[in-house]
Amino acid sequence: MQAKCIRLPAVLIVSCACCTLGIAPGPSSKLNDASLRFAAELIERGDFVADKRNAWSDHQPSAEEENEFIRVHGFTEYAKWHLGIDARHGENTKARYKFPYGDFKSVHRCALIAIRSRAREYGYVEIKTAAAELQRKLERKAKIIR
Repeated sequence: MQAKCIRLPAVLIVSCACCTLGIAPGPSSKLNDASLRFAAELIERGDFVADKRNAWSDHQPSAEEENEFIRVHGFTEYAKWHLGIDARHGENTKARYKFPYGDFKSVHRCALIAIRSRAREYGYVEIKTAAAELQRKLERKAKIIR
């Protein structure tokens, strides 16, 4: 009987903490189908970097580069470079677009690997699967080019 009394407050505390931090129950980002198609086209054209596993922190665009890209190309083009969309945020906000896979020129293998890891960690199955599919395509194409 005491165990039930202890668990209920713990659940309430965790629920309140999630609300306070703005964490939605369950995954909040959905797969961006247009982005998936765009990335596949880039890979097919050979616009990719077959880099090493942990290179994304060095290769990802800076906040300034993102802002400049948005200024020149707009949010519609910016969205194409992200496998996830978080509809809790407005369309013309950077916060809406999650899981970037490239540097606005090329798809990066290291970004796809990072997406797979982060999507798996947070339960975004569709996004993880899409990143894995893109990574396989990129790696097959890279062998053809080499």
